[in-house]
Amino acid sequence: MGTTDTRAVSKRPGIAPPGDAVGAEIHGLMTELFPVLRSLTGDGVRETLHRCAEWAPFELFEVPSGAAALDWTIPDEWTVREAWVAGPDGTRIVDVAESSLALVSYSTPVRARMSLADLRPHLHSLPDRPTLTPYVTSYWDPAWGFCLPHERLEALPEGEYEVVIDTTLAPGHLTYAEAVLPGEIADEILITSWCCHPSLANDNLSGVAVLTALARHIASQPRHHTFRFLLSPGSIGPIAWLAANRERLDRVRHGLVVSCVGDPALPTYKRTRQEDAPVDRAAAMVLGAIDGARMLPWEPWGGDERQFNSPGFNLPIGSFSRSPAGQFPEGHTSDDNLTFVTPAALGDSLTRIVQILDILETNRVWINTSPFGEPQLGRRGLYRALGGAGTTGPMAMLWVLNLADGDHSLIDMAERSGISYAELRATADLLAEHGLLTPRS
Repeated sequence: MGTTDTRAVSKRPGIAPPGDAVGAEIHGLMTELFPVLRSLTGDGVRETLHRCAEWAPFELFEVPSGAAALDWTIPDEWTVREAWVAGPDGTRIVDVAESSLALVSYSTPVRARMSLADLRPHLHSLPDRPTLTPYVTSYWDPAWGFCLPHERLEALPEGEYEVVIDTTLAPGHLTYAEAVLPGEIADEILITSWCCHPSLANDNLSGVAVLTALARHIASQPRHHTFRFLLSPGSIGPIAWLAANRERLDRVRHGLVVSCVGDPALPTYKRTRQEDAPVDRAAAMVLGAIDGARMLPWEPWGGDERQFNSPGFNLPIGSFSRSPAGQFPEGHTSDDNLTFVTPAALGDSLTRIVQILDILETNRVWINTSPFGEPQLGRRGLYRALGGAGTTGPMAMLWVLNLADGDHSLIDMAERSGISYAELRATADLLAEHGLLTPRS
């Protein structure tokens, strides 16, 4: 084997950690967006995405109602002007102007007076949690209704009630947003979150805000991969995006669905359908250093990762959360509010995601330029170069040199040796500077 001079080999700089104040900034963005009435479609989604575009270079796209998207059809656009119920004395007992959770999402229009008995089937509450308002949708089955605390429902008097739901369901558009940040190569890292829930802070506004802050941060960094950020309504959004981008999905090398990332629980990662994709292995390294963090196996249930991991696409898209959707009691209730999410958790989630992405960005396969016997490290001053507390010194060099055969990546080396990825990466860069490694093309 030749001894190509690799002293000029450039290091992949990786992604710098975010600043300490970013959690408070993310929470501030969530506070602005929390009252907005979001659903699968409509002006609330557009308002949310336009605000995110003030942080990061998002571009909005619209898909017309009635368009085919894989096995689905883009729904009509839902517009809400007002929606309320007034009791016998004229007092409004529930009003969407006070909370975007109050109206069942995609409610059809109603203007009527009716008895309490006729109204009650359209009122949704949680008898076992009487102070909370539930979140209810009726996307694909036309219906109407309101959500309110059970204790308020139980206190309603008999009499005539006035119901006003001034909504329209008509041809319009589904809206999603993309930010594409070109890198040194066309291979992509896709990061996505859903943006269709109303006033629910952890599920899903925390994902929207953390992804937006991440896009802003990545835009300021040198990039090896091309990064693509996607904000879209749950399920139907990724389906529409996948349908529109089938010709270039082979560029997607890694990805994450980001959701439920603001609550106090420790981080959780759900593996891809492939189970051992590089993103799965990178996440295992990051979460493995956190006592109590969880690595979950793949299952075809949960969030938008289901669409990307469907067998026809089988994209390596994992899921990063703290408490996964549907697995925390505050979820889909009014308890999922701005006091439930914390700046500290939001900032930590962003940091952990950056750590995963940094591994994916800097992982590479090296070739030992002096593979016949060990090279003489002492005369190059390499035995002392990486010593110090928390390092393995020459052992890291020996592992890298031994596995730098053109077949093993830095992730492979870390898993096999038990030495941290960060130390092996620094070791490989140092060895390359001394002409002992060259990257595989």
